[in-house]
Order: sequence, then structure tokens, then C-alpha cells
Amino acid sequence: MSRSSNRLLATARTHVSVPQLACQPIRSLSQTCRRQADLRRPASLLDRLPRTRQTQPAGPPQPGVKNTGMEHLQRILVSQTLGRARNQPTSSDLMEGENQEDWGPAHEPFHFHIYAHKHNAHITVTMPNRNAIINMSTGNIGFKKAKRGTYDAAYQLTAYIIDKLHQGNWHKKIGKMEVVLRGFGAGREAATKVLLGSEGRMLRDKIVKVSDATRLKFGGTRSPKPRRLG
Repeated sequence: MSRSSNRLLATARTHVSVPQLACQPIRSLSQTCRRQADLRRPASLLDRLPRTRQTQPAGPPQPGVKNTGMEHLQRILVSQTLGRARNQPTSSDLMEGENQEDWGPAHEPFHFHIYAHKHNAHITVTMPNRNAIINMSTGNIGFKKAKRGTYDAAYQLTAYIIDKLHQGNWHKKIGKMEVVLRGFGAGREAATKVLLGSEGRMLRDKIVKVSDATRLKFGGTRSPKPRRLG
């Protein structure tokens, strides 16, 4: 035998010791985070299904037996789809509305204040309890100096305010709205045009009252002499 073959046989005869791994029990995953996530999860359509457990025979469904749970789920889905198409509050919106804050008396409407004078235009939308939802002027949307009192500035401001209300889903929460006009600037007519146009189609049906809050002076001290040019 050659020397290389002797080394190979000697290597094969030696016992190779393999360390045995300690058998440890596999630790199950913690369910704490999962339970907390289930507690924070809002109520879904499946949670509102009837909890009656029915024993169904094994095999394919029989044509004469009706699945009440699926029929109930289908009715909920159909009602929500029709409600969204008609721009009406759905059942999920009503469930969210139960936890909403107190907006004030139920008979009091929301208010859409339009204050337009010859230098600027201000629009404020308030809740029935007079808390402001949004309050902006033409300067907040980029108009400067003399351009703030123009018709176009007030038109764009009113359209911007209505778009912000739509983004916050306020057109679904507002049931009644009162438009309060103040001042005789160019923005008075511009804001009215927006509410009567395509931009205000979601809020136009909610208007129940239009009032004028322009301040009129009577009595008091003598007014300054009117300015006459030319």
C-alpha cells in the first residue's frame, strides 16, 4: 500500500464526534400584540352579522336552505352602495357619528358667513355652537394688495372653502346651513355665484335660510366728509 492510501484508511477509522444539540421546546409566538390590535380594530360589517350558530349538513349547499348571514351581509352592502350614490350617510358614517363631539343644539343650523367689503373678502364656516370649522380670506390663497378686493379673488376663495369642506366630508355631516351675508363688496356676488354654480351643488340643498348682517349706522357722531376725486 502506498503512503497516501494508509492515511486515507486511518482517517476513515477515526471516530468523528458530533456534538448533540440540546433539544429545547419551541416557544410559541406571543398573542399580546394580536389581541391589542383586535381591541383597537373598529367594528366591521362581519361584526354586525347575526351570531346565531346554525348546524349545516356536510357537503354542497342545498338549494332549499337559505343562508341568513350572507343575505344580511348583502343587504348591508347594497344599502351602503346606494347611500354613497345618493350622497346620504351610510351605516358606518352613523356609527362614527355616535362618538362625535357636541356641536350644539339640534335645531340650530351650520353657518356660512360671507363678509365682503371693497378691500377684501372673508369667509367663515361655523358649527351650530358657533365654533369655526374654517376661516380664510383672499390673502390666504395668494392674492396681494388691491387684488384682494376683486370679484375673481372672492370667487376662488369660495370655491377653495367648499373644496376643503368636501375633503373633510362636511357635506355629509351638515344637515342644515344658513348663509349670512355682510357688506356690499364684489365678493358678495361672487360667493353667491359659487354657491349657485356647480361647485356648490353638494351644499346648495342644505341651505335653509339666507340672512343679511350688514351693519347700518344710525345716530351717533357725524360721519366724515365723503371723499370726492376730480
